Amino acid sequence: MRAVVQRVSIAQVKVGDEVISRVGRGLMVLVGVGIKDTEEDVEYLANKLSSLRVFEDYSGKMNLSLDEVKGQMLIVSQFTLYGDCRKGRRPSFDQAAQAEVAQRLYSLLVESLRRKGIVVAEGKFQERMSVELANDGPVTLLLDSKKHF
Repeated sequence: MRAVVQRVSIAQVKVGDEVISRVGRGLMVLVGVGIKDTEEDVEYLANKLSSLRVFEDYSGKMNLSLDEVKGQMLIVSQFTLYGDCRKGRRPSFDQAAQAEVAQRLYSLLVESLRRKGIVVAEGKFQERMSVELANDGPVTLLLDSKKHF
């Protein structure tokens, strides 16, 4: 699984003209599911996201987690994180999981984070969405469950 994680002061998702999810201070997470991903990848990503220390403490050092700042998380499924642009001009999505598999693993990720006590808002799976956010810092990180040791 891949994730683009942004520290935000506010983020929201619209479908059409309707705001369907909104969070204040916290993390905006775009999640892509690959064809080789399993429940192990879900747990790795849930543990990493719930414990990332990307919020500043009183001395200005990134030392606090989402829980410690009472933050929220907005998660949006984004298969294009598996777009391969190495050949030609159009991305190939061969490594992205099929919708049914991706939705199941995405839902397991959301459930796992909620069990950890995190307030999680969501986008709408397989919908065209507009994501608006204020990146705080800016702080943007890339996570990949297949690239940890």
